[in-house]
Amino acid sequence: MRLFAQPDFCRLWYVGLIIFVVRWLETLAVAVFVWRSTESAFLVAMMTMLRLLPMGLFGAVLGAVAERLDRRWAMIIVVGTSLGVSLVLALLAWCDALAVWHLAVACFINGISWAADNPVRRLMMGEVAGPERMGEAMSIDVGSNNASRMLGPIVGGLVLAGLGIEGTFLLGAALYATALPAAFLVRYRSARVTTAVSMLGRMAEGLRAVRQDPRLIGILTITVVFNVFGWAFTSMIPVMAQQVLGLDTVATGILASMDGVGAFFGAIAMAMWARPPWYKRLYIGGMAGFLAAVILFAVAPDALLAGAALFIIGFCQSGFSIMQPTLIYLATPTELRSRVLGILTVAIGMGPLGFIHVGLLADAIGVQAATAATGAEGLLVLLLTRRWWRAI
Repeated sequence: MRLFAQPDFCRLWYVGLIIFVVRWLETLAVAVFVWRSTESAFLVAMMTMLRLLPMGLFGAVLGAVAERLDRRWAMIIVVGTSLGVSLVLALLAWCDALAVWHLAVACFINGISWAADNPVRRLMMGEVAGPERMGEAMSIDVGSNNASRMLGPIVGGLVLAGLGIEGTFLLGAALYATALPAAFLVRYRSARVTTAVSMLGRMAEGLRAVRQDPRLIGILTITVVFNVFGWAFTSMIPVMAQQVLGLDTVATGILASMDGVGAFFGAIAMAMWARPPWYKRLYIGGMAGFLAAVILFAVAPDALLAGAALFIIGFCQSGFSIMQPTLIYLATPTELRSRVLGILTVAIGMGPLGFIHVGLLADAIGVQAATAATGAEGLLVLLLTRRWWRAI
């Protein structure tokens, strides 16, 4: 692919790849540790919820602040902070002092770094690639995320079984250490906003741009539906694997990787065949297929069928995940992209509501019923919000 001939694109892509790999590697380790320590599906869901909470709290602020900063330095700070968090957790685990609340704090801090990804690194990727290759750039980036979802849980399960949770966090720190030089070597410098408009004023301009464009309203509506009723089910995968399907740690990691396998192949398909006239259909159709497959996963009687359902989930999600930033980027004026991507991060940050919802349901009616219910609710809400997303 021509984009890989650009050194800065390669460096930005590599930083994202490492962030993705460690995110999924540590997500599995945290879920298994919390489940074994508390046997509470609600607390397992809360760990992922805390990773998303900063998006809702700070997404719009980060989008406005990113315009005032050299995004390269913002990315360096993000990687360095994540490296430090992994090292601290590894040390606590090594000293046999790791507690659930430590993981909760770490998830929230890492969530702030995650919230900065859209208005910082991904925007830099789009600017390096150019508008005409934005879809290709996002296909590559999301494909990397999906590959990490395929490899991260498997590696996490193996490392967790062989070296314990301290080894998992130490591996995460080592991977971040390889991304830090790549971040430093990025030569691209973003143009900083030098106007006298205040941060609140810039945020208001971004909100005004969204309110005046039905396409942006529709894109963000679908994003909220996905993050409230779709994504939350992922926190139940380790619980389903161990409580319902009776899998061990390694098998849990393999099962958890299956949506990543499907998403990886979906991203390849998007990169090869997706064209602008199909972007809306891929976005909405991917969302509907995802929610339907969540119900299939919930009622799967064995690990094989559950894995097949997760593969379908991942394949459908690739269409949604690739088209989400692509559609936002293409529909937004150049000078407002950082701010609108920050608002997109806020929409993604609605996810904590979904994790609280599925966690409480799982403790009340069981993990299978709760997972199926969220998928069905999502399909219903998708149908009810058609008046907004039909304008995309």
